[in-house]
Amino acid sequence: MTQQPFSRPGAIDLSALKRPAPGAPGAAPAGPAAGAGGGPGAGAAGPSAYATQVDEQNFQAVLEASRTAPVLLVFFSRTRMPESGQLADDVAALSGEFEGRFLAGLVDIDASPQIAQAMQIPSIPLVVAVLDGRPAPLFQDVLPIDELRAALTQVMQQVASQGMVQRHQPLGTAPAPTEDEDAEPPLDPRYAPAQDALEAGDIDGAVAEYEKLVAANPADAEASAGLAMAKVLQRTQGVDLNTARAAAAAAPDDVDAQILVADLDLLGGHVEDAFARLIDVVRRTAGDEREQARQHLVELFGTVGNGDPRVARGRQLLASALF
Repeated sequence: MTQQPFSRPGAIDLSALKRPAPGAPGAAPAGPAAGAGGGPGAGAAGPSAYATQVDEQNFQAVLEASRTAPVLLVFFSRTRMPESGQLADDVAALSGEFEGRFLAGLVDIDASPQIAQAMQIPSIPLVVAVLDGRPAPLFQDVLPIDELRAALTQVMQQVASQGMVQRHQPLGTAPAPTEDEDAEPPLDPRYAPAQDALEAGDIDGAVAEYEKLVAANPADAEASAGLAMAKVLQRTQGVDLNTARAAAAAAPDDVDAQILVADLDLLGGHVEDAFARLIDVVRRTAGDEREQARQHLVELFGTVGNGDPRVARGRQLLASALF
């Protein structure tokens, strides 16, 4: 079967990261096969707490999980193309290494042909990224695990650059009950130096500590969000709100002045006002100024968190302003 382009209206553009489609040899068409089907243990996701078998019962729930962080759907068949099963195993294993930066959804097309048909899967193997419910194809061939790890690192970095820095919780886990429901969870020791710096009023030190964490692990959502907030504090340190507002009102086309007020609004809890200000700048400007405002807005999205409905609304308004 000749591979056909995979596309969906509104799909996120990850084409720069997409592997070239393999040649016809070895490409297996998706769809039901007479007598084909995996047993209960076929295509097991392995020990990762961030991988799950996908069937008709949980398919919608897996797609909904993409509103928190990316979901990678791996379409495979161990009976038709054993190498595709190895790819599924490798993606499942890497989901543990990335510590919830993405959820691996393993779709055995023999066991769940309806899903392959609904997604119009032309051939296997195929890895599809789903972000906020929207699919985009990534790979259509089997990659060695080292190459796969490097490619997924690129994907996660691009996703983080768009402000999507949250990650999935381990599957099958729930918060442990505590006697004091108001008690704060224990602080991860990795973040202690940055938190200590913040408590001491050393904003520059906190930024430096968070930068170390992000450099060591770009997929660390908490570190990325902490860095974004620390930078907001750094930019607004010692700034008088009234003076900043007056300067922004006097120079509406001064992007730096508008960004500063947006940062102050965010710190003051006026999240929607901060977003609206920068979206208006994006709408009114062009070229480097527009890109500066857009990038800063995306950074503020990451500071607030993609699970916040104000961020979802802000993203919709930003897309309208851009296009």
